[in-house]
Amino acid sequence: MNTAVKLLALAAALTVSGGAMAQAQGDWVVKFGVNKITPKVKSGDVSAPALPGTKADVGTDTKPIFNINYFLTNNWVAELDLGVPYRHDLFGAGSIEGTGKLGTADVLPPTAFLQYRFGEPNSFFRPYAGLGLTYAFFRRERGSGQLTAVLNTGGPGATFSLDAKLAVSAQLGASVRINDKWSVDGGVIKTKLKTTAHYSTGQTQKMTLDPVAVNIGLSYKF
Repeated sequence: MNTAVKLLALAAALTVSGGAMAQAQGDWVVKFGVNKITPKVKSGDVSAPALPGTKADVGTDTKPIFNINYFLTNNWVAELDLGVPYRHDLFGAGSIEGTGKLGTADVLPPTAFLQYRFGEPNSFFRPYAGLGLTYAFFRRERGSGQLTAVLNTGGPGATFSLDAKLAVSAQLGASVRINDKWSVDGGVIKTKLKTTAHYSTGQTQKMTLDPVAVNIGLSYKF
């Protein structure tokens, strides 16, 4: 909430009078802001040999974002969402709930949207909806001592990897115009994402992540 208030205050400070066209066909718009990703996990069991019901959960992470928009028409927009890698903690769940952190994994999820913006280019408030594709690329997966204790007690440290996946994402949001150049923009993205964990001890685990991302930022039109 504090971040949103600061962004709104900054936007207000940039306000100048003017009724020129904003965000119309042929415009390039960039957005800087913050994005919080919350996985909605449905975990499968770790395959044998493992304690029955050995599942995992995944924590949230918040990072800066950078989006590029090109207005194909006054209403249709091509958007590319970029940013730095998110780092998510993996925790024990199911029959091993309470065992603590099993490891961490970084993920880069660039997303391309085709978006429809409602209203006229100079509207003060423009809601939008989009549909796109996300490529979730996992890297730097690290196992913890807890993971070793669960899967390979008394043996060498256990590690894991996660399969990269292409997934469908849906987007809802709105842009509030400050002037011809600046806007405040916020949205929610839901991604249907499944992956498989491969453990160094030979087991595998299916996981449905289905993350929800909530973002807010400032947009600038070139």
